[in-house]
Formats: sequence, C-alpha cells, structure tokens
Amino acid sequence: MTDEQASTPTAATPRLSRDALKLPGLDPAHAARKDGPIVGIDLGTTNSCVAFVDDKGKPVVIKSREGYATMPSVVALSADGKLLVGHPAKSQMITNPTDSIYGAKRLVGRPFDSPVVEEVKLRTHYNVVPGPDGQAAVSLGGATLTLEEIAGLILAEMRAVAEAHLKRPVTRAIVTCPAFYSEHQRAAVREAGRLAGLHVERVLNEPTAAALAFGYGKAMKRRVAVFDLGGGTLDATVLNVDGESFEVVATGGDTFLGGVDFDHAIVARLLTAFKESNGVAFRGDRTAMQRMIEAAEHAKLELAQTERWRIHLPHLTAIEGKPYDLDVTVSRDEMDALVKPLLDRAIATLEQVLADANVKAKDIEDVLLVGGATRMVAVRSRLREAFGKEPHKGVHPDEAVAVGAALLAHALEKREGVRLVDVNPMSIGVALPGGRYKKVIERNTQLPLSKHYVLATTKDKQPSMELVVYQGENDAVAKNELLATLTFDELPKKPKGDVKVQVNFHLSDECILMLTALELSTGREVKATIATKGTPAVVLRRLQTRAGAIGTGSHQRPASGFFAWLKRLFRRD
Repeated sequence: MTDEQASTPTAATPRLSRDALKLPGLDPAHAARKDGPIVGIDLGTTNSCVAFVDDKGKPVVIKSREGYATMPSVVALSADGKLLVGHPAKSQMITNPTDSIYGAKRLVGRPFDSPVVEEVKLRTHYNVVPGPDGQAAVSLGGATLTLEEIAGLILAEMRAVAEAHLKRPVTRAIVTCPAFYSEHQRAAVREAGRLAGLHVERVLNEPTAAALAFGYGKAMKRRVAVFDLGGGTLDATVLNVDGESFEVVATGGDTFLGGVDFDHAIVARLLTAFKESNGVAFRGDRTAMQRMIEAAEHAKLELAQTERWRIHLPHLTAIEGKPYDLDVTVSRDEMDALVKPLLDRAIATLEQVLADANVKAKDIEDVLLVGGATRMVAVRSRLREAFGKEPHKGVHPDEAVAVGAALLAHALEKREGVRLVDVNPMSIGVALPGGRYKKVIERNTQLPLSKHYVLATTKDKQPSMELVVYQGENDAVAKNELLATLTFDELPKKPKGDVKVQVNFHLSDECILMLTALELSTGREVKATIATKGTPAVVLRRLQTRAGAIGTGSHQRPASGFFAWLKRLFRRD
C-alpha cells in the first residue's frame, strides 16, 4: 500500500463539515420559490452547462466564472479545507485525486452493493462508500456525502452563475438526464435540484433536449436520430419532429460508454508503452495515474484535429528509488484501433434502437451528434457509414442539451404549445418464484401510460402479500434493478386464491412511476407499504426464502485488463 493510500481519510474527525456545503435544501424549512425565470441545465458526467432564452427569444449559454461555456462536473476539497466546484476543482485533481469527486453521475441512484457501483469503484481514485440508506455515496474529506449532495453542489454553482448573469434570483430549472436513467436516478436528479434550492419543473431526457435545440421554432417535419455520446453515457434516440411536436419513437443507451471509457482505452496503451520503453511495469500512486489519465484525455482531443500526438510525462513515477518517464507518440489510426470495441458497442446500441423504432438507417433524415466524444473522427466516420450521410452540424455538441432545456423552459413560461411525447427507456416488471422476471410495461412504450398486474393469496386467511418491482430487460430478476417492495396488509381472511390484488402501474409523461392497489373482491383500495431503500441483496434473500431460488450473487463481472490492474494496484478487493 502506498503512503498516500495509508493516509486516506477514513475516520474520526472529518476535514469537511456539513455546514460547509451551504446547500439550501439541507435546511428542512427551506422551500424553493416557484416564480422567476426558468433556466435549462445540462447536468453532465464530465461537464455541465446552463442556458436561458433572452427577451428576443434567442437561447443564450451562460458562461462559468472562468469564462467557459461549460463547467467541469467536479467537486473537491483542497488541502487547506476549501470546498471547490467546477474549474478550480478540476485544476487540482492531479495533486489531490482522493478528494476530487468526478464522474459521479454514473453512481447516482444506485445501491452500494450493485455490480455497476463495483465497476465504477475500479475507475475512481476517490472512495465510494455506502450511504445511510444503502445507496452509493462518496467520502470527501472524511465526510460521507450522498450523490444527490454532490450533484446538488454542481447545480448550486450553475444556479449561482445564472443569477450573476441575469442579476435576479433563479429558483426554477429544467434539468436533463440520460434517456436511459432509471426511476431512482430521475428521483435523485430532482432531489439534487431541491438541495441546490431549485424547483425542478421537469426532468428532461438529453436526446429530446437536443432535438428541441435542433427543431424548435423552425416549422420542420423530419425524422431524426440523436446520437449522444457524452463523458460517461451513451444515448441513442429516434424522434419524429413535426412543427412544435417532438415525438420519441424509441430510445436506448449504455450507462458505461462515454468519453472516459475512451480515455481508459488510451491509458491501457500508455501502460504498455511504459513497460516497453522502461523494461519495468508501471507502479505509481494515484497522482501518477491521474497524470496519465489526463494526458490520455488531452491526446484524445488533439487527435480529433491532428494525425499524431506526443505524450511526454517526465518523472512520472519512481520505482525502487529510480525515476521513470513516459514518452510515447500515439497516432490517430492507433487510437481508432484502441477504441474500436467501444465504437462497436455504440453502433450495436444504435442498431437496436433503429430496430425498436422499426425504421431503417436510410429512413433517418438527420443525424444529430451530441456530447464531446462525438468530435472524434472515428465516431463520425462510423456514423457516416451507418447512415450513408454526413451527420448534421446544426447543433453544438457541448451546448445543445442545455439550449434545448432552456427552449422548453421558455415555452413553458410563454405557455406555448410544445408537445413532447416520450417513451419509457426500460421495461418495468415484477419478481416471480424461481428467480424469474415478468415484464408489466415493455420498454419504448409511449408515455403516459397505465398497466396493471394481479396477484392472489397462496394460503388460507393470508393476512398480507408482497410484490417486488424491478426495472430492466433480463429474464433473471437478480440482473435487473430493484425499484420497490410493496407489502399489502389487512387482507380479507378468505381461502387461498380468493383474495386478489390488482396493482396499477402508472408512468407519467416524465417517466415517474406511481403505484396503487385494489382488492378485487371488495373493490376497496388496499393499503400498501412501499419500501424503496432495501438493498437488492436483502430483498433477494427474502424472496429466496419465500419462493425458491431467486438468483445468486450480484452477477458482478470479473475485472479484467486495465481495470483488474487498477484493482491490484490500489488493493480494492
């Protein structure tokens, strides 16, 4: 274990006090005002952006304090105990990797013991810890912060720069999220807004926001595909745009495919180059690894403009007292080969969305590219091959999502007749005996919608029943995401099978799930206790006891390659 790891704050006296967060929503008495302007905020994995529509109806991106159109989605605690957000936080990541929180969007709304969180832990230098409710949280300065609090700090900074620009209070926002976000994750976005002192008017899917930026106010009729490859996630969506109507036909995504994954593919090449040139495998602390990651990211950006790029990191690490450098030149062709498996995954996701929409690539009239990673030459080339046409250049990849959210905000304020029709990104269903999963609502069903599921007692005079609701596509329930456990009490004391409860599933136009239950023999509404905080492992153990094997383990994928090496290096077992 390195000296740096041994000194990682774990305990007794946190350097960060909760008072230092200064989030309005931490005060139980606080309630966000519901008047004033509505801004659009793109809460991104690597960068965030805020925009509004001016008095002339023109969308304007508000620059950060440092004068940039976007702000890094990074929160940090400096060595002297100062809380940093945005550019100041990112600028010190190399020297302060354990107290710099980045890429947290992938963790939002996820149980700590989920396979996804296990994978994220391998990619981060900060400590991911269990929160008080079993959800993933992070350690910052020895204090445990929820992911909603981290996102809330980023939204609070967005709010502050908007207020400085508009010279008036900002308490309302439309905040975007990946189309593939789950029910829990969307709720977490709303909670983050509340903590930042914002009333979230709507949680808007990022591809839909990009389509608004493309087509709002232009009286067009087009079938478009949005390919949104951001820092941490991929969304692919097919929409029909008809005047002020924006109708999503199908959507899909990958929550583990984004710019940071391309960076890590390049890092794997740098590790090989280090060993080849120095005759010894890289052994460095987290600061050295962070230098390598930032160099890979910079090379990725430069190779979008040039054919070759030199990466030179002098005195990168010392092994047994001897200093070692890294000096390697990477070509664009070499980088394209490194990221090809990731692009194959992206194209496969896109092809599935086209199949779900029942359209062929030639039927798509415009292809919109959103997200910084779409600047890569290889990405544009693969999309050109897939669609047989050049992607549209009418939207800014970094700003389109915030602009689209601002345009919707403007339409809401002016009460203009924008019609948004979305779909649910993932199926919702229930656990069955034997570890099976039954879908009640299929993915890509148009919102809003209502469906129901009926269950019956299995014992005489059974006083209660339980229904466990999941979200996902896998036939094995354990591989899907737990949404809630419903317990129905005070049931009529009748023979088994005579008592039936109809559970009604209603998804709003924002993909917010509401559950109600009706006892069919009496017609009365059944009291249901809904628990959403139980960990998947606990729920699965209970189901296994009650109804036979429900699945084993967490189905965690074994770490391999670069991430297995990271795990060994930092001893995260």
